[in-house]
Amino acid sequence: METNFTPTRKKNANTIDIALGFSRIFVGILFIFSGFIKANDPTGFGYKLEEYFLVFHMDFLNDYSTWLAVLICGLEIILGVFLLLGFYKNKVAWGLLLLTIFFLFLTFYSAFFEVVTSCGCFGDAIPLTPWQSFIKDVILLAFVIVIFKYRARIKPLLSNPTTRSLISTLVILLSFGIGVYTIYFLPFIDFLPYKEGNNIPELMVMPDGEEADVYESIYEIKHKQTGEVKKVTDKEYMEGIWEDDNWEVVGEPTSKLVKKGYQIPIPDLLISDAEGNDVTQEIITNPYYNFVVVSTHVDKLSLADIIALDRINTTIRDLASDYPLRAILLTSSSSEVARGLQDEMDLVLETLYADNVPLKSMVRSNPGVLLLQNGTVIKKWSKITFPSKEELEEDYLAK
Repeated sequence: METNFTPTRKKNANTIDIALGFSRIFVGILFIFSGFIKANDPTGFGYKLEEYFLVFHMDFLNDYSTWLAVLICGLEIILGVFLLLGFYKNKVAWGLLLLTIFFLFLTFYSAFFEVVTSCGCFGDAIPLTPWQSFIKDVILLAFVIVIFKYRARIKPLLSNPTTRSLISTLVILLSFGIGVYTIYFLPFIDFLPYKEGNNIPELMVMPDGEEADVYESIYEIKHKQTGEVKKVTDKEYMEGIWEDDNWEVVGEPTSKLVKKGYQIPIPDLLISDAEGNDVTQEIITNPYYNFVVVSTHVDKLSLADIIALDRINTTIRDLASDYPLRAILLTSSSSEVARGLQDEMDLVLETLYADNVPLKSMVRSNPGVLLLQNGTVIKKWSKITFPSKEELEEDYLAK
């Protein structure tokens, strides 16, 4: 009897090993990719975390959102690499299962209650809707369950404990180090509409041949005699119902997306002065070099940020005496707060105002600097990487 079942058992074992191997490769690569994409821009992922904090009334975590983003991204990369290498199989299996269930809950909650429009799973590189993210996590969970169930069959690729420890340490340092680096030195790859080389005016209008989103209005109408209530589209309503005195509209019409159209990359940029005058075109069509110093909230600048802003201000002041250029401080803070900073630091920068949303997309640093000419983003710097007067002259102004 034992001999008869041996081939079946062997076949089942081979099937399990194939399923386990495929699951490890799929999940490992996906976690590494997801972690790297978000670690490329932990500040942006931090903004997404703040949306979730708002939904769950955990706003007290907002000040730590960027560092929590670094932690999550790092864990994803570590779990993915360790899974592929076969290291710490029990801890990795539990980590994958708990993290996937957590992501599954968030994406379902976002999709079902329509509270967060994009999950941020792959940062700004691959935007997904909450339902797309939820489906992705359901599929992912199926593979993670295979890994969790058969985790005892995972064999490490390296048997030497010292080598494993050394590689594990390097993986951990690299995984967290990427996020820390990009916080201070900007993303390696910029997926935002204000990236270097982009022309801002071109990204603010609908290109020829493209169509915007198409919506229809839904009316709820009630029959005065029978009390029947039904919903009709604006097209149906205008085809004769509006002329029928037996029907009356109940409440306000709602809007429904019928066809997804072209999404303008920069739909919300409005720059104004202290009096509220729109100066957007004046700034983004300036033929001279524009230094746009971006600070979302000037009242939240740390001492190190203030020192960096002072260095930027001094450098631009020295340049302004020799070259025709315009330099502005763009913030979403109140004019009162901005004027206080202006007087305190004797800023040469002209203070202008914009909404917080586009400012966060311009540069992932507070403060950060964009160099514009004719509306094109020539260069971007973080508060740490902003160059000296001599470097700016040699690389840009003196050419």
